[in-house]
Amino acid sequence: MLAVKAIKGAGWLVFSRFVGRIIDFFTLLVLARILTPADFGLAALATSLVVVVDTMLEVPVTQALVRLPAIDKSHLDTGFTVGLMRGVVIGAIVLVAAWPYSWINHDSHLVLLVAVLALGPISRGLTSPAMVNFARQLGFRPTFILEASGKLTAALIAMIVVLSGGAYWAIVANFVLASFASTVASYILAPYRPAFSLARLPDFAGFIGWFSSAQLVSALNWQFDRFLIGALADRPTLGRYAVASDVAVIPTQSLIGPALQPVMAAFSQINADRARVRQAFLKATRFAMLISAPACVGISLTADLATDLLLGAKWEQAAPLLSLLALAVAPIPYFQTLSSVSVALDRPHVIFRLNVVDLGFRVLLISIGFYLGSVTGVSIARIVLSTLMFVFYLAEARRLLDLSISSQLKNLWKVTTAAGAMAVVVWLLRDELAGRNYPHVIELALAIAVGAASYGATLLLLGVRLITGSGRLELTDR
Repeated sequence: MLAVKAIKGAGWLVFSRFVGRIIDFFTLLVLARILTPADFGLAALATSLVVVVDTMLEVPVTQALVRLPAIDKSHLDTGFTVGLMRGVVIGAIVLVAAWPYSWINHDSHLVLLVAVLALGPISRGLTSPAMVNFARQLGFRPTFILEASGKLTAALIAMIVVLSGGAYWAIVANFVLASFASTVASYILAPYRPAFSLARLPDFAGFIGWFSSAQLVSALNWQFDRFLIGALADRPTLGRYAVASDVAVIPTQSLIGPALQPVMAAFSQINADRARVRQAFLKATRFAMLISAPACVGISLTADLATDLLLGAKWEQAAPLLSLLALAVAPIPYFQTLSSVSVALDRPHVIFRLNVVDLGFRVLLISIGFYLGSVTGVSIARIVLSTLMFVFYLAEARRLLDLSISSQLKNLWKVTTAAGAMAVVVWLLRDELAGRNYPHVIELALAIAVGAASYGATLLLLGVRLITGSGRLELTDR
């Protein structure tokens, strides 16, 4: 029953994130048709600084409270107070860093941009802490309402701004207002009377220490390439790379990430039984990669069609980048699952250790990639990096859960085989259609349909089945 409850919760989160990403993607399409790559490059550069500061000071109130056996009003008050203090610190750091950052990047527009963008994470940190009660019960329908209302409000305002000639300020408005609207909605869905207290800070302190350290390194990991490209290349180049990178991570952000939030809660409920945790981890990683692998391979193989059809001709140079970056994000769901089980087992230092290793290799490989091949070199370097880090994920899972690397690979070989078969079929189809001048929308639809059919058929031939009914919902091998 716990598995079914977790999957239902995952369903709401996936649906929530999917709707949110659909709104984001529609907003991106409209903005990309009106704005230029240079506009996106400037906004991406400003956002990178804010994201690093935001992530560096991330306070995992929900994650910290979910893992506790019981919570009361004093826990919520402490969570709110910590979030408020975080907002003050974010504002101070961003204001101090804004001018030096603009000077380093030779663009005075960045001062005001980063100052306004900081309002987004500040408002998000003030979200009603009572929302944690839904997560503890694996009930995530309110999360859907929260995210959808915030995204829709922000999208509508962004449309008004861009159509009024606001240029890159439309991107800023979308970023800030999504957080602000969601925060307002959280107090409607989960009423809470704010009160200042740090009485329960010890329940947060140890967890937050490791988690925040991991988040700082993670932020540097995810933004290092943008900092490097922004400092050494022009704004249009950064804009094309940023948009390609954002599109590439849609599968992991829209589907896998939200699906694993209730999985973490489920892990927490069985963390005393390591045998069950090991089995749950194998099932979760297989399910995550089952979705991630075909999505990433499919995006990679059809990047030129999708870019031209959805973004327009001026984004043509982003297509090769998207094709490479889509492959680079394929192993991320494995790390997301490993992170969830690490938190559930109260081992946040695992996340920190992996992020430190990632940062070390990332600085080296991406710097070399940019030197040898500009943004294309960076994209190739990210594929090399993700492959290398996947090996570390396997090793860390072995250490944490006593799972051999061979058993982990055996758990994924059918997914890998099916994704490979799909890649061959789609590649042959595209080769056959080349030169026939079909409309891109038709060619893309055919590639998606044939790819999905070949992937599903291969899994069935290999004995992978989805079992439902009688309170059971899981993937099995026969």
